[in-house]
Amino acid sequence: MFDLGFLEMVVVAVVALLVLGPDKLPGAVRTVGLYVGRIKRGMAEVRSQVEREIGADELRQTLHNEKIMADLAKQSTTSNVKRTQPDATAAAPTADAAAPSAEAVEPAPGAPSTDDPAPRP
Repeated sequence: MFDLGFLEMVVVAVVALLVLGPDKLPGAVRTVGLYVGRIKRGMAEVRSQVEREIGADELRQTLHNEKIMADLAKQSTTSNVKRTQPDATAAAPTADAAAPSAEAVEPAPGAPSTDDPAPRP
């Protein structure tokens, strides 16, 4: 955490022993240990809360993206249906109308065909 080596901890312990004395040192070490534990638990709680919030934001973003994709797919399907429906309704009357007119245009037997080139003299 603070990257203290063994030598630095020995120096801190000797200074604490000289400043506090041998009778108050165990109580001070216990108090420091309690505060360090509280700080560690608080930091772990803050980190887990941040991770939960980040996870909730990611989940919210994922749901939003899925909703947009579903809306786009729905619009695409609707537009495809609309594009195919007019073609189907337009093709049916044209086919029905073409059949009777083809019979009416059919040349009489013995009459020159319209597909023939111009008559030759």
